[in-house]
Amino acid sequence: MFKKSLSYDEAIVIVGAGVFGLTTALELRQRGYKNITVLDRMMPPVPDGSSVDISRIVRYDYSDPFYAELAREAVDAWRSGPFRPFYHNTGFVLTSEAAVDPFLEKLKAVLRSQGQKFTDFRSSEELKHMFPDLRHVQENFTGYLNPNAGWADAAGAIAALAARCSEQGVSIIAGPRGTVLSLKTAGSRVLGVNVASGPPLLCSKVILATGAWTNRFLDLTHAISSSAQPIGFIQLTPEEAASISQMPVLINMTSGFFIFPPTPDTHILKVACHSHGFETRVTVDGTDRVISSPKRDSNNAASSFLPEEADAALRHGLRQVVPQFAEKPWMKRRLCWYTDTPEGNFVVDYHPSIERLFIATGGAGHGFKFLPILGRYIADCFEEKAPAHIRQKWRLENGQNAKGPMVCNDGSRRGPERRLLTVEEQAKL
Repeated sequence: MFKKSLSYDEAIVIVGAGVFGLTTALELRQRGYKNITVLDRMMPPVPDGSSVDISRIVRYDYSDPFYAELAREAVDAWRSGPFRPFYHNTGFVLTSEAAVDPFLEKLKAVLRSQGQKFTDFRSSEELKHMFPDLRHVQENFTGYLNPNAGWADAAGAIAALAARCSEQGVSIIAGPRGTVLSLKTAGSRVLGVNVASGPPLLCSKVILATGAWTNRFLDLTHAISSSAQPIGFIQLTPEEAASISQMPVLINMTSGFFIFPPTPDTHILKVACHSHGFETRVTVDGTDRVISSPKRDSNNAASSFLPEEADAALRHGLRQVVPQFAEKPWMKRRLCWYTDTPEGNFVVDYHPSIERLFIATGGAGHGFKFLPILGRYIADCFEEKAPAHIRQKWRLENGQNAKGPMVCNDGSRRGPERRLLTVEEQAKL
């Protein structure tokens, strides 16, 4: 491992303008680093990133006490900090089709241990009494309500975050000049990045905050993998939206299906699945490595393709929760790319054998909710000031003990096992 000398004057290039990259850029700038550049293919909010579109869940329901405490801090910051306008405290209902769900019991045990309030319900009738807007629920659910949770306007928050970065002197470059093709290295040292247009951008440190694209730049397949999860959007009328405007965010932990209240101004109903997802087979340019990854040279959110079983799963979830809207046409569908890790832990660490390269990735479908506080924790790791338990939790594994394909087994994923998209399906992406 190399000693990480740091200077406030050194050039730092951050690849990726999602929640990991932008929060890190802002925090480092506020700590006094003067020369920070963020690169991405498109300007934030990057439309095919995992930290964008109309909504993301904000909650602290974790079976791991570390993330439960970290997320509780984040929820408090959403409620009172500069990103408060983007947060909606609707409550979060976690349901199950089982009379007793072991994973929900783990979550409740952590909430109890931390003195957090929640309300159990033993049937859908009790749930409907709590939330009359869910009066059409068809499935007999058990579960609980966390009243101190909800959702945030992801694209709005990311846009505001990017604006704060720019206001404080962070350079953000998009388009061909911001499209990173590869790391520029000399031996075991990174010198900068090679981009699609113009000469390489040279720097003292490179921070890869590249999410589902990370394995294109270096082989971390033992530590992270990329999976695509289905999302659907339905346009409601103002009257339809008003009929369920007081519903909470709800997830069915048996299937992974989750649903948001309609957006207040546009009346869009969003549904998705938190599942094992789908993967692709892509050959990395100039190598024989084959990985699962979204496309680099086009907008992955532009395609409306979903695998048939993913569409069916979203429709099934709608019929269970809001059957009155289950057959309405999609206004949009897409696949959202997760960056999975074995236990859902982030990867925030220096590379063990490439000098001056720092990794900040591995959101595993739950990184966005930490937006108000994430940069501080990443910057502490970058400056090697983070407590030992955080460095251990977010360390980059060396891969020597890796066995078999990397999948996320944090306990929250439900539904079918991850499936490789066929060649015909991948052609539709």
